[in-house]
Amino acid sequence: MNAFDFSPLYRSTVGFDQLASLLDSVLSDSNQQSFPPYNIERTGENEYRISMAVAGFSQEELGIEARQNLLTITGRKEEKPESANDKVRVLHRGIATRSFERRFQLADHVEVRGASLENGLLHVDLVREIPETMKPRQIAIGQAGGTKTIESKAAD
Repeated sequence: MNAFDFSPLYRSTVGFDQLASLLDSVLSDSNQQSFPPYNIERTGENEYRISMAVAGFSQEELGIEARQNLLTITGRKEEKPESANDKVRVLHRGIATRSFERRFQLADHVEVRGASLENGLLHVDLVREIPETMKPRQIAIGQAGGTKTIESKAAD
């Protein structure tokens, strides 16, 4: 019997409740790069956080854009050619500083609440807010025509 690992389906999606939507988003963007690494965390019932490792990038070199159901995080790093006057030469570059663009499909009603850069990690906070008109509501059940009492006569 074959076992299927669905963990790759949960990459780059936040707030989806249906497997069909996950499959659709994964199949449409199957060639997405793996840099920079990131985590998607659920911090509350309707709250999420994307944490992305962006070591070497400053706040000015990062960009976050939310449009409809798509969140795009970009990093643009200027390549500085090494000159003979530089005192420091890099012998081994293990910290990647190449430019990147990472896209996340967001579910309906998921909004970006804020972002922060802390210790080389970019945190993007998301909240799913369902409009009042779409939330379930309780309907009181009443009797038609008001309340009626049934009287019966005692048998003789």
